[in-house]
Amino acid sequence: MPLSHAQIWKAIDGLARREGLSPSALARRAGLDATSFNPSKRFGPGEPPRPRWPSTESLTRVLQATGVSLGDFAELARDAPERPAAIPMLGLARAGEDGFFDEAGLPTGDGWEQTDLPRPRDALFSLRIDGDSMIPLYRAGDRVVVDREATRVRKGDRVVVRTRDGETLAKEVAALTARSVTLASINPAYAPRTLPRVDIDWMARILWVSQ
Repeated sequence: MPLSHAQIWKAIDGLARREGLSPSALARRAGLDATSFNPSKRFGPGEPPRPRWPSTESLTRVLQATGVSLGDFAELARDAPERPAAIPMLGLARAGEDGFFDEAGLPTGDGWEQTDLPRPRDALFSLRIDGDSMIPLYRAGDRVVVDREATRVRKGDRVVVRTRDGETLAKEVAALTARSVTLASINPAYAPRTLPRVDIDWMARILWVSQ
């Protein structure tokens, strides 16, 4: 069975980890440009993004540099553990330094970490924000991703709350007690609201927002 785009890149990442290298360092060992295996190079423009495949030459050079056979590489692709989708991550202060972006403004070079994105599962869903109670944090039309398994919340968390009366609220947790939860709006025009816990059907953290 042919290997998929995700499996090929998964195998390259797995091979780099097995060699104790970053994908950029693996590319350099193979005599390739350091950005050859960067996450930003794995998809091209378009909606949805167009998959980009590593060239046969680059794969051959990687296998030669690591002493891995094509068969072993294929097994690595099939056996590599499933990992969350991820994007490059860099501290905002470091983003002002040179060497982290190419001419197109895409991530390049070493020093990038990874931000894992939530993989689709039954506990994840998206809601569209209505109203202005959370301005300027969330605006009407923004979409938030909620994790129903993320039910352990703390003061300061942004959450979606579903009441037993059927009301659904996107708020910030201002206070928690054994008997009640106080929910605050970002917009100062809206006063905080305290709900008895017995009136809450469920409460879950907001993971991401798309604006």
